[in-house]
Amino acid sequence: MVSGTGSGFSMPRPGPAPAGPTGDETAGAVIVERVADGARVDIATARAELGVEHVLDELDETLVGLAPVKGRLRQIEALLVVDRLRHRFGLPSPRPNLHMCFAGPPGTGKTTVATKMAQILHTLGYLPADRLVTVSREDLVGQYVGHTAPKTKDVLKRAMGGVLFIDEAYALHRPENERDYGQESIEILLQVMEEQRDRLVVILAGYGDRMDAFFARNPGLRSRIAHHVDFPEFDVDELVEIGRRMMAEQGLQLSPDAEAVFREYVERRRAQPHFANARSIRNGIERTRLRHASRLVEGGGSVDRAALSSIVPADLLTSSIFDA
Repeated sequence: MVSGTGSGFSMPRPGPAPAGPTGDETAGAVIVERVADGARVDIATARAELGVEHVLDELDETLVGLAPVKGRLRQIEALLVVDRLRHRFGLPSPRPNLHMCFAGPPGTGKTTVATKMAQILHTLGYLPADRLVTVSREDLVGQYVGHTAPKTKDVLKRAMGGVLFIDEAYALHRPENERDYGQESIEILLQVMEEQRDRLVVILAGYGDRMDAFFARNPGLRSRIAHHVDFPEFDVDELVEIGRRMMAEQGLQLSPDAEAVFREYVERRRAQPHFANARSIRNGIERTRLRHASRLVEGGGSVDRAALSSIVPADLLTSSIFDA
């Protein structure tokens, strides 16, 4: 049940408040056993016991490239693991600020990484649930007086206990529109990000330059974001590998003579306006499937497994991208 007036937000906590990483039992029900001052704890063993390494391994396997992003996530994971170990020795381990900003162009894996972050934070006991709620301005900001607060509070209620991922967060604030209600939503977010840090992690995402301008207009939000993670554009080699993986997931593969053509296809798409990295590659593969299917049907006759699963040069060269 959500209650509150104006831009306030409150939510009763069922039962005792979770102790978080400074108590014997965390919000994620991870029990931390104290050890004697003179004892030694093996870090690798501790990480294995906490069970977070497989989440990072899955991220490495799932996402091509993004070495800076993966490195930053491992740093955050290391901080949380060490905090757990400090607590076992009775050392101060105040809960860190875990709100984040993912800055970068579309199609660079921000939502996928946010999903993994939700897993990591739950596995390590920093959040009660392995939950990611993804929203945008339309989910938070109303169109008339009195509409924004209920919308924002409803989203926060759904996300509470997990991670709230706000895509294109810079769109929340439109200072050029005097009748915009985004500031009301921001004020509610600010309060919850401060007061409910043990039950909610907020990740703001968007283009780097636009997020910088957004934070400049909203210094209160900037001060609540501890981790700024930059997502770089994929290069051609990475995009080609992403495309191959996407095709493999759909039971397709490039014929030997289509390899070079696909690389040129990627280069041309990457040079187009509004290119969205992996998202554009996925859309391109969907259109390639259409051309592949049309070629087979128009050719008539019988087909075998190889024909049904092979992308040949003609399936790519008939794309309008080669008309330029």
